[in-house]
Amino acid sequence: MKKYTILYILLMLILTTSCSDNKRKKIENHWPQAGITYEIFIQSFYDSNGDGIGDINGVTKKLDHVKELGANAIWFMPIMASPSYHKYDVTDYKSVHPDYGTIEEFKTLIDEAHKKDIKIVIDMIINHTSNQHPWFLESQKSRENPYRDYYVWAQKDTIADYINKKTITLDSDNIRQWHDPGFGQDYYYGFFYGGMPDLNFDNPKVRDEIFEIGRFWLEEVGVDGFRLDAAKHIFPDDRPEDNHAFWKEFRDKMVAINPDIYLVGEVYDKKEIVAPYLPGLPALFNFDFHYSLIESYQKEDGMLLAKKQKEVLDFYLDITNDFIDATFSSNHDQPRLLNSLGENPKKHKQAINILMTMPGAPYLYYGEEIGMLGKKPDENIREPFLWDIKNNDKGRTAWIEPVYSIDETVTPLAIQKSMSTSYFNHYKDIIKLRNSNRALSLGNLELYLGSLPKPVMAFFRNHKDQEVFVVHNLSDENQTIDAPEEFTIELFSYGNAKIDGSKINLPAYSSLVLEY
Repeated sequence: MKKYTILYILLMLILTTSCSDNKRKKIENHWPQAGITYEIFIQSFYDSNGDGIGDINGVTKKLDHVKELGANAIWFMPIMASPSYHKYDVTDYKSVHPDYGTIEEFKTLIDEAHKKDIKIVIDMIINHTSNQHPWFLESQKSRENPYRDYYVWAQKDTIADYINKKTITLDSDNIRQWHDPGFGQDYYYGFFYGGMPDLNFDNPKVRDEIFEIGRFWLEEVGVDGFRLDAAKHIFPDDRPEDNHAFWKEFRDKMVAINPDIYLVGEVYDKKEIVAPYLPGLPALFNFDFHYSLIESYQKEDGMLLAKKQKEVLDFYLDITNDFIDATFSSNHDQPRLLNSLGENPKKHKQAINILMTMPGAPYLYYGEEIGMLGKKPDENIREPFLWDIKNNDKGRTAWIEPVYSIDETVTPLAIQKSMSTSYFNHYKDIIKLRNSNRALSLGNLELYLGSLPKPVMAFFRNHKDQEVFVVHNLSDENQTIDAPEEFTIELFSYGNAKIDGSKINLPAYSSLVLEY
């Protein structure tokens, strides 16, 4: 009897230890506050019908890839009818581009994604339409047309001093904002270019049209949220208060339809300009994060990004604690991350370590998880995803002849899955670490105040009963720092970083995460 009692006690100890470990390592979904969103350009993702163009059914087929990676949501670049490949100039707001599929297929995609606990966010482009949109085609017919006031029109002599703009902005290099449609003396306003005429949001009918479009996608289609393109340009730059007021109104209208709606805005500017949008757009992209990350490597200045991020978060917190910091390392408008980092594999892997150990709700651009390459023009940042070697890749799209991401330069996903040191498996590991440690997902950010070599980034993440210490060496030389007292449990090591007594040894481009 005594023997069985001892066995029982041992068994209970084993089970208790196992349960404790599993609890600490449980994968959690913290979207939207701190979850991970995967950005997809459908045109380049997966071709399910052999026409060379990625489609909705192709994404449905590859939802398991998003799930395996560890992402909690998908943001789709524009999917609505449009004359351009990128589709940022819409001709029908209540449609799916026929190249991509149908509304019913998109509804099926949403249903299948939800079964896998993946949310769906779509690009909403309401600053402007296409110049082929029926509203605009009517608008340009005459000054008396009912749709004339849907856009911003002016007689040539009243805007003579403004026809040619002399400066560019962070999100547009267009220097001509007033455009002649070729029908006389009237010009229309298009901030980005003539093919994208701006809507007139001083017109209540336009606002009602936009609210109805939002209702359609939320109620009738079932999306979970919107990424709001060019959110700073609803009204001209000299009317920021009107922009802020519009987004508050938009948020109120959308929340009335779906109280859990997710709204993330593109306000491409410094924090002082971005912050006033928070009451209307509770999630905003952190462009400072992207640029500071790249600059940190260029200058081998480890704390540059950490200090910038702390500054941004503290600034927002002084305004409201109801905000989501949408961080990213690359997107469809920026050169591929690997190109920005000099095609250095160690830097590329470490950069995702940094993104996933920092506060925020990270966005991942499709293809970064396999080390895709790409530089401007934009088409070459949006090249086809490589699922398998070309002869076996039945889903690889062919709408463009790739220049950067080809079999000779990028190892396809199917091969990377079997490589323990591949980009894909590294991304999976670091995302799993984030999703299984609340301090890394939800914790606040505190900077390491001890002495540091210039290339070293070090900070703490704290959440309730978990505290972790994170350190990255952004140089190609070995660095050593003092280990914070009592941080002895190693949660993650990359590049042979290790703690040795009271010292932390950091080889080139290495990372270490320790728990208290």
